[in-house]
Formats: sequence, C-alpha cells, structure tokens
Amino acid sequence: MSMGNATRSEKPLSLSRLWNRQRQHDYVPVDGAEENEYDAAPRIESENVSRRTPKRRWWHGRLTCGSIWGLTILAAILLISLLLSIARSLWGTEDDPDKIFGNWGKPGTGTEGLAWYPTDFLRDVVPIPCHSHNDYWRKVPLFSALHAGCIGVEADVWLFDDDPELYVGHDTAALTPNRTFQSLYVNPLVDLLNRTNPKTELYNETRRGVFDYDPEQTVILLVDFKTDGAKTWPHVLAQLEPLRSRGWLTYFKDGAIHQRQVTVVGTGNTPFDLVVENSTYRDVFFDAPLAEMWEDPDASDLASPEETTTYDETNSVYASTSFGETVGHVFTGFSDDQIRKIRGQIKGAHKRGLKVRYWDTPGWPIGVRNNVWHTLMEEGADILNVDDLKSASRREW
Repeated sequence: MSMGNATRSEKPLSLSRLWNRQRQHDYVPVDGAEENEYDAAPRIESENVSRRTPKRRWWHGRLTCGSIWGLTILAAILLISLLLSIARSLWGTEDDPDKIFGNWGKPGTGTEGLAWYPTDFLRDVVPIPCHSHNDYWRKVPLFSALHAGCIGVEADVWLFDDDPELYVGHDTAALTPNRTFQSLYVNPLVDLLNRTNPKTELYNETRRGVFDYDPEQTVILLVDFKTDGAKTWPHVLAQLEPLRSRGWLTYFKDGAIHQRQVTVVGTGNTPFDLVVENSTYRDVFFDAPLAEMWEDPDASDLASPEETTTYDETNSVYASTSFGETVGHVFTGFSDDQIRKIRGQIKGAHKRGLKVRYWDTPGWPIGVRNNVWHTLMEEGADILNVDDLKSASRREW
C-alpha cells in the first residue's frame, strides 16, 4: 500500500508542466560557457530573417521606382523626338544637305553630263569658313559643298603618260574616265558663274561669285597633285583656261593680288619653284607649310619673324599642316603646350598674310571633333577642314 502510495506521489510530469518547466528553463541565466541547446539557433535565424525582410522590401521599392522613372524619361525622349520630326516636316528643315540632289544621275534629269544643278540651289546659302576635304567623295562633287556653304573644295588629280586628262580620285582604284578635273570642277564652275552673271538689259557684268548672299566671296579650289609635280603642272594650268579667259581666277600681277570668283591653290606634289617662276604674274598659288611658321605667341607683334619668309600672300594662300602630327591627341582636351603651339603657328601664318588650315583633325568622337573645331576657330584659324558637311553647315563648332 505504502508502495502504491509512493508511486502515486511521484507521478510523471504532465505535458503542460513539462512545457512550463522548459519555458522556465529558457529564461534561466547561464554563464558564457554554456549554450541553450533547445532554441538558440532558431532564435538567431528568426532574427536574421526579420532583419532581411525590410531590406528586401526597400530594394524592391527602389527598383520599382527607378523602373517607372526610366520608362517616363524614355517616353519623354521619344515624344520630343517625334515633335522635332513633325516640326522639321512642317518648317522644311533639311536633315540631309544633299536632299536637293535627290534626282542626280537619274535618266532624263540632264545630270548624265555631270554638269547639272538646280538653278537656285545657292539662293539663300550663307558661306561659312569650311573646306570640303576629299570633295570628290560627295554625292555630287562641288555642288554638295557649295550647298552646305563651304568656301573651299579639294580635288586630287592624277596624270598618266600619253593622256592629257587629269583624273580625279583618292587613289588609282577610284579613277573613272568620266570623272576628270574639267568635268567635276572647271566646267561646272564656268556654268555656275555664267548663271550668276547673266547677260541682260539690266546686268552685263562678270564680277559676281557663286553665293548670292555674298557675291564677293571667292571659292578656293585646292588641287592636290598626286603624280609628278613638274609633269602635272602644265596640264593643270591648261585646263584652268576656261576660268582664266573669263577673268574668274584670282591672280597676282605687278606686286598686287586681284581677287576673283575662284582662287586656285596647289598642294601635295605641287612644285613651289614653278609657282613662283613667273615673278610678275601667277593665278595658281601654293599651300605653304604651317609647321615651319611658328613664332613665340607672347613676343611683341613688332618682332621680326624667326622663320623664313619664303612664303607670303603673293605666292601662297593657305598655310596648312597635319593636326595629328603637329598638335597631337586631344581626347581629354587641349594642354597648355598644345594651345601655345597653335597660337604660335597661327601668329606666324597671319604675319605672312596666309590663311590657316589644319587637316587630319579628329572626326570622332563628335564631342572631341566639335571641341577641336571650336578651339581652332577661337584661336584664329581661318578655315575648317571638314568631312561632315551636315555638321559643319549647322555650325556646331
């Protein structure tokens, strides 16, 4: 009996009592060497989850907000582009300066002879100081450049034995029988100047140039001699006769320059000795070496030139040099030394009465190109050597 009473007095713990004891055990202080083997790990994991959940929500909110703003900005850009396109169509702004020559070369347009152009394509063109580099690559050589406002064009000429023609192209692989110095440049200039100088009861002069906006502006025809200079020279002079006989070539005579509608400048293999051979008359001038004309930009303007004065306005028009070779890379902007070199070269050329032209200027990135254009013109360069007529005509420099 006592045994049974003892057994009943030591009853096993109920589940609730065991749970209560376990909960009490959870809160029993322990020293640092002991671990709560029941729920320490679950509590840590629960705390980590509770801490990560707000961060996830925060990032989700930021991404959602950023996506909405990105789509809004994209929609605004597309809307602005659409509005600009509508404005261009309504107000007639041309994206392509060559758009006016859309029918060039088509049968029945009269362009097959390479001497066609719209009679009024220069009616409202404002001339700008740009030189059409490798002009023969244009959709319509000469006319594309003039329509963009460029006052200078370039023709590379090639002479072959037993052939009096001067062929125009960048290299021999690009030459064709119908693309010659006369067909692409001399004859079209004659036709154009005949149209701007009509014979009527009200007008009977020959003094007007190609630009109605500025009829006194001369067009500089830069002729790059690709073959032997001494052999090519007499052929260039002979083929300029249609312009010369009409009094449309700028010339030097008896110590004075007489500017006319077209000014011819020789570069490349042009022989300087033949340019100055006739000391009393010339109507082809030289492209002088700008790199040889540097003068201290900080020196007094009254100081004598440090370099030779072989080249001056009586025998030369341009003073040119390679931008890449003389100035160098400017992808991060111009250094003080580069600006000083440019200023010294421009000073030396202007002291000799010559126009400064830098070729081999960077064409890309666009921002670098525009910065070069702007800097050169700001420092006093006289003409920009351009490949992109569209940008040049918009004066983005």
